[in-house]
Amino acid sequence: MPHDHGHTHIDPESGDRRVSIAIWANGLLTVAQIVGGILSGSLALIADALHNFSDMASLMIVFVARKIARRPADERMTFGYGRIEIVAALINYTTLILIGFYLIYEGGMRMIDPPEVAGWTVVILGGVALVVDTLTALLTYSMQKGSVNIRALFLHNLSDALASVAVIIGGSLIILYDMRWVDPAITIGIALYILYLAFTEIGGPIRTLMLGSPPDIDNAAVVEALRSVDGVADVHHVHLWQMEEDKAALDCHVVLTAGGWGKIEKIKAAIKDRLKDDFNIAHSSLEFEHEDRAHENADLYGHGKPEEEENRFH
Repeated sequence: MPHDHGHTHIDPESGDRRVSIAIWANGLLTVAQIVGGILSGSLALIADALHNFSDMASLMIVFVARKIARRPADERMTFGYGRIEIVAALINYTTLILIGFYLIYEGGMRMIDPPEVAGWTVVILGGVALVVDTLTALLTYSMQKGSVNIRALFLHNLSDALASVAVIIGGSLIILYDMRWVDPAITIGIALYILYLAFTEIGGPIRTLMLGSPPDIDNAAVVEALRSVDGVADVHHVHLWQMEEDKAALDCHVVLTAGGWGKIEKIKAAIKDRLKDDFNIAHSSLEFEHEDRAHENADLYGHGKPEEEENRFH
C-alpha cells in the first residue's frame, strides 16, 4: 500500500520570517496582559498571559531549532541535527503541562475568595490577545502539517485563541453581573484545556525519541513485503524507526536462499525499491546471511541473539 505523508513544504526563509513576526507579537502581548492582569486583578488574564509567554518561548525554541535542523551531518552528529525539532516539541508540551497544573492551583485558591476584577480591562486586553493569537495561528497553520515542532506551536496558538474568547466572556459577565467567581473558573477551564492538548500530543515526540516504530507504517506488512522478495528466505533483527519526523528508516538481517546468495545486489535493489515505493522508507541498512549460516532462533524484532545468551550460561 503506498505511503504518503502529504506534507506541505514552505520556503525555509519565509517560514523563519513568519516565526519571527509571531515571536514579537506574542512578546508584546505577554507584557501587556501581565501588566493588565495585575492592574485589573484578573487571574484569567494572567493565565492567558502565561500561556502566551509559553508561546513566545516555544516560538523562540522553534526559531532556533529550525536553524539548527538545517545543519548538515558532521563527525559529532553523524545522523544530522533534524531531531532537534522533536526535542523542541517535547520541551514545549512539557512546559504546557507545568503551566496547566500551576493555573489549576491558583484558580482553586481564588475560587475560595474571588477578588475584585476590573472587567473592562479584561475585555479589552482579551480582545487584543484574540487578534494576536489568531494572527499567529494563521502564520503557522500551513507550516504545521509538515513539522511536529510547528504543530506543537500551532496548537499552543489555537488554544490561546480559545482562551482569549473565554477571557472576553468572563470579563463581560463581571461587568454585567459582578460574577467575580467566573474569572478563576475560566482560569481552571483554560488550564484543563491546556493539559488536554499537551497530554494528547506529547506521546508523538516521546515515541520518536524512544526510537519507536513509525505509527503510520504497518510493521507486519513491511516484514511480509521483505519476505516476499524472490530469493529471500526470512528476515530477523528488524528495526523500524524514525530518523526525523517524516523520514522513516529500517535496518534488518536478510536471510537469503542458496540461489539468492549469488544475486545479492539484485535482491538488495529490489528490497530497497519496495521499501521506498510501498512504505516511503528511503533509508535502509541490510545485512545478508546465507540460509545455511543464518542466526538460529533469532528474534524478529530487536537485536537479541539467543544463541549467544545460551552459550553464556552453559
